[in-house]
Amino acid sequence: MKIVNIKIENFRGIKHCDINLPDQVVLVGDNNTGKSTILEAIDLVLGPDRLFKRPVIDEHDFFAGQYLDDDNNPINIHIEVIITGLEIEQLTHFRNNIEWWDTNTSVLLEGPPPESTDREEVVPALRLGFNGIYDAEEDDFIGTTFFLSPEEEDGKKTTLTTKDKRLCGFLYLRTLRTGSRALSLERGSLLDIILKLKELKPQMWEDVLSQLRNISVAGSPELGISEILTSVQESVRELVPVECADAPAIRVSQMTREHLRAILTVFLGTGTCDGTGKEYAAPFHHQGTGTINTLVLTLLSMIADLKHNVIFAMEEPEIAIPPHTQKRIISSVISKSAQAIFTSHSPYVLEEFEPSQIIVVDRKNGELFGRPAQFLPAVKQKLYRDEVKRRFCEALLARRVLIVEGRTEYDTFPRVARKLQLSSPNKFSSLESMGLAVISADTDSQVAPLGEYFRGLGKETYAIYDKQSEADSTRIKSCVDYPYESPEKGFELLVLKGTCETALRSYANKVIEDGIWPEHIEKFSPNTVSLEQLQDKLGRYFKHSKAESSVADCLCMCSEDEIPRFVLDTLIDIHDTIVHSGGSEEVESYAVEE
Repeated sequence: MKIVNIKIENFRGIKHCDINLPDQVVLVGDNNTGKSTILEAIDLVLGPDRLFKRPVIDEHDFFAGQYLDDDNNPINIHIEVIITGLEIEQLTHFRNNIEWWDTNTSVLLEGPPPESTDREEVVPALRLGFNGIYDAEEDDFIGTTFFLSPEEEDGKKTTLTTKDKRLCGFLYLRTLRTGSRALSLERGSLLDIILKLKELKPQMWEDVLSQLRNISVAGSPELGISEILTSVQESVRELVPVECADAPAIRVSQMTREHLRAILTVFLGTGTCDGTGKEYAAPFHHQGTGTINTLVLTLLSMIADLKHNVIFAMEEPEIAIPPHTQKRIISSVISKSAQAIFTSHSPYVLEEFEPSQIIVVDRKNGELFGRPAQFLPAVKQKLYRDEVKRRFCEALLARRVLIVEGRTEYDTFPRVARKLQLSSPNKFSSLESMGLAVISADTDSQVAPLGEYFRGLGKETYAIYDKQSEADSTRIKSCVDYPYESPEKGFELLVLKGTCETALRSYANKVIEDGIWPEHIEKFSPNTVSLEQLQDKLGRYFKHSKAESSVADCLCMCSEDEIPRFVLDTLIDIHDTIVHSGGSEEVESYAVEE
């Protein structure tokens, strides 16, 4: 099974959304854009135990907290999920509720003639829904799940039961919270799910409860508690029959089965030993966060092996887990599930997905959009895999994207911005603290297509590029939000002409003294040659050592007054645009060591 479409109305921060999902998907976007809300919405429809929560929804689950309109009529939270990829067992069970989904057009067929369903691109589908409202008569919030097809003549719909949902096989793992009860026996825990899938029903409750009730606590006379309880008993007997309040004692618990389910947990060895040399064991949720998350995902794999055709939804699987483990986890979950839906802020997670499987989530005035990333314009797939993927993934995770023309600018602007923030934090900010991801176009002809691409994904786009023809300059300016055009036709030339002469001579001296001046460029005395000769020598050196970030090294040796004016003005303007623009988040100020 797999979810191919979800519609949401009036749920939390989402006034409206209608997005299609690929077979495997990772949702990316800024914090608080609605990624987790999408997963919570799916859980309201498909989560087998979700409706047992009391209340199912509350005031804060309604968009802008409004559950009544101006006439005091209830506002409805409405969620629809369309599922395809049904297996024989599911097709048989849901035979009265089947609709038909066109995979080419991504729409449901409405009242098709029988032959339409025979087309290869048309597949069986289930359309399931959730409604949540405020019931004024009961002064309570209620929620129901149902099949959207067929609809009865009176408008009523068939209830979607817990049994139906279990057959759908949806499992939602929330960040960290799932780990705190993964190996408990609470209903709905991962261990409980595994026991149910194995059809195991441990008959241990009565024995455990009986043993606990027979344990006497604080019964020793020297503690004094027994004496007090006896006094209480004697006082009570003055007022009630003798057989009442007999033999008071403190016992471990008055627990029921449900109490036991909540507190029983698995202990794991900690790797340390007590004074007797015995390994000390602690509750599993006292382990490190990374160990807990890895444990959760191990149990998840067990569930996938036991239950075929399962849909996993998972928040931020990367938390407290190193990059190589993140990749292994994503690969394992995808291979064992019919569909995996992740949210993530990790480029390492994104690298495991094709661009068409990365959905960029953006929300404006309550309208949520989900756009497939697709491949970068004019980038061949091999080049994407070998060189561009990491930078591309980082850009997808950022709120703002800075497109620079080449590798030199890509290395230089972030480092110079960090350096200037240290000396003048009121005028400059690091690009990272402003939420700017930097991506190199590698050529000036790709600045406009990249600007158009990222702006189409809802990103705020900035671009720094060399002097262009009038036509090319106009095109770039039409494709990005904030264009910065250099007065020179090459960035190295801008640095050589715009950097203070004293700073250039100091940098050249340092390179020669450090013994890294290339042999094929004749050595010279930077303090004795003319400025033109110095610029020529350094220009050849910059070209030779482009991969070593030599231009960035040069500018990072400069004081603010020695850096080219174009670089300073660009960074100041970016800072002012982001930090001082209405509604922008406050940029974090922190020291960054160069």
